[in-house]
Amino acid sequence: MKVVRVDTKKQFKEFIHLPWRIYSKNCQWVPPLISSIVGVLSEDKNPFWVHAQKQLFLAYNDNNDVVGRIAAIIDHNYIKFQNDKSGFFGFFECFDDIEVAEVLFSAVKDWLKGQNIHKMMGPMNPSTNDECGFLLEGFDLPPSIMMVYTPQYYLRLAERCGLRKIKELYAYDMDIIEGSKVRSRLERAVTIVKRKLPMLEIKTMQKKSFEKYLEDVISIYNRAWEKNWGFVPWSNEEFIEIASKLKMFMDPEMVMMATIADFPVGMLISLPDYNQVLKKLNGKFFPFGILKFLYYRKKIDSLRLMIMGVLKEYRHKGIEAVMYEEGLRNAVKNGYKHCELSWVLDDNIMTQRTAEMMNGKMYKKYAVYCT
Repeated sequence: MKVVRVDTKKQFKEFIHLPWRIYSKNCQWVPPLISSIVGVLSEDKNPFWVHAQKQLFLAYNDNNDVVGRIAAIIDHNYIKFQNDKSGFFGFFECFDDIEVAEVLFSAVKDWLKGQNIHKMMGPMNPSTNDECGFLLEGFDLPPSIMMVYTPQYYLRLAERCGLRKIKELYAYDMDIIEGSKVRSRLERAVTIVKRKLPMLEIKTMQKKSFEKYLEDVISIYNRAWEKNWGFVPWSNEEFIEIASKLKMFMDPEMVMMATIADFPVGMLISLPDYNQVLKKLNGKFFPFGILKFLYYRKKIDSLRLMIMGVLKEYRHKGIEAVMYEEGLRNAVKNGYKHCELSWVLDDNIMTQRTAEMMNGKMYKKYAVYCT
């Protein structure tokens, strides 16, 4: 058994492709686009690395086969904003072998100690603004877009290696049914809210004004979430980069902003679950993936509600209900059947109650670990 730093193109390719061997017999795993993972990990393509650093590791067995991978990550913006001198581990994948897991986690801890960081948390792929956690419950279901799927034995490996669970993240499944009791309750609430806030408007995204829309979104995001666990403000460069990538996946009627007298006060962003399409592509757009993409995208019947927030000074006024009602109406109109609300922090009681009010059922959990 040996662990090496990823320094060559060959090693980087092995790092990227290992999951296809780990999940070869798992029908729930959704292969990511290879180009997307390469982009996330490349310093010249991902502006996250302007304020962060990393070291990738591979584990080899005696036959020189790759049997595990992991990334050591330091996000200096996280350390500064959260006042928490923690490093991250991320992109962890390995076969069910405690020795492999031990050498991988040890490699990250040793590298972080060399940077004078003595606490490790994760998985973050690569940050708290990206895919987080190991799957804790819901192994019989595929993941939604930009959510992780990991084997159940990762939990055992992490705990046997001395990591402890510090946070749970929840996902709710909601049926989208026109004329439901939920819709009726929301409509009544919306009538009252609009009477109290006559200048309130819900605006959906207009692609021709995409750049201006982004300015308002990043402003709301960085203000509305600043007190959340693990939150790190997006830089303008990071937000523009990820939004530009997601633009092709957006349904404009499912991206909405609440304004009062044209001042942005809240937003709700749902993405069609393109994992239903990526499942068919096996990580590649070309040469035939693009044809499958164009065909299967028309069959997507689920959403992931991934961002919903209102500025602190405008909360408890019913604005959230107005956005939910608008989103539900548009979802029904556009033919969606289900919506996943994720992820929700285990101590975010208000959002949990809102999900339950919408007849949401908690159906997946994720776990974040630390040393």
